[in-house]
Amino acid sequence: IIYKIDFINAKKKQFRLILERGKSMISFERLKEILERFSKVKIAVVGDMMLDEYLIGKVSRISPEAPVPVVNIEQERFVLGGASNVANNLKSLSAQVSVYGVVGKDSNGEKFVKELESKLIDPSGIVIDETRPTIIKSRVLSQGQQLLRLDWEKDTDITENIQKKIIENVEKNIENTDALLLSDYNKGVLTEFVSQSIIKIAKKYNREVVVDPKPNNFKNYKGATSMTPNRKEILDYFGMKKFQNEEEIAQRMSELKEELALDNVVLTRSEEGVSLFKNEHRRIPTVAREVYDVTGAGDTFISTFLLSVCAGADLFEAGAIANMASGIVVAKIGTATATKEEILEFYHNVIENNYEKIHFINSFISYC
Repeated sequence: IIYKIDFINAKKKQFRLILERGKSMISFERLKEILERFSKVKIAVVGDMMLDEYLIGKVSRISPEAPVPVVNIEQERFVLGGASNVANNLKSLSAQVSVYGVVGKDSNGEKFVKELESKLIDPSGIVIDETRPTIIKSRVLSQGQQLLRLDWEKDTDITENIQKKIIENVEKNIENTDALLLSDYNKGVLTEFVSQSIIKIAKKYNREVVVDPKPNNFKNYKGATSMTPNRKEILDYFGMKKFQNEEEIAQRMSELKEELALDNVVLTRSEEGVSLFKNEHRRIPTVAREVYDVTGAGDTFISTFLLSVCAGADLFEAGAIANMASGIVVAKIGTATATKEEILEFYHNVIENNYEKIHFINSFISYC
């Protein structure tokens, strides 16, 4: 009897999670309606532009010079990284995208601009800064394992002159922009002056501003529309190690919203899903099927979230759609993006399966 009671309680807990997921669904028709509007949305991405390089090869021996493997490179590829990965995510979802940031006067800067152009992303807002290199992160991989990463970067604040050029470029094109996305990798582009100037411009023209922040820069974004920190970032901001319960999460999100005069706060929580706070706390459970690589999942989330809002979704709908897109990219290796078609397929394969269980589960819980 005790065993049966424990089994029933465990099943009730499991089924309540499925029910919670069911409540986080939107209808397929509504999802399709929102996705179809993506191609009409114009987004400006401002932030720390980077280039990701992947050097892929085989290891067959150890170097005679030092106890390290010798990698015979067979493939080299470049991928947009940092804030430009956000732009790439937006483009994969059919948005019209422009970017604003800096690159160095070097060959990597030229590669970066060519990569933007190949993706049909407008590079006219990029400023060349002769005092710093183009940020590039080179990863050496063999047999699916990363052996080494090499970074070229300068993370001090960009000069006042470069800051003004970025702001001028944003304001010059603001009437051709539906919303702005500030992507902060703490590499010196989104200074307090740049961030506050852009937020003021956005308010003047009634444009949304969504921010993916770093904890030590949270206050740079006072007055933005929305902020999307992850769990670690909000804990670091408040000087905490962990949340005790859902009530504490809601309290901290409310405090952040009030302190920074935001319209809403969206907290990404990895395997725990997403929390939304505007007037109250709401949670969307994770919908990832398999997790292979979380690289860039935050970029995918904020891109899909902002696009959904601009396409007419409410806060909860936007969070649910972005949660699905993130569930897609974590099942891919490396810096990846999601497409509208993949989101629709994901809905069919993962989300709709919950519907079949809901009536049975409701009856089961009521009976027990």
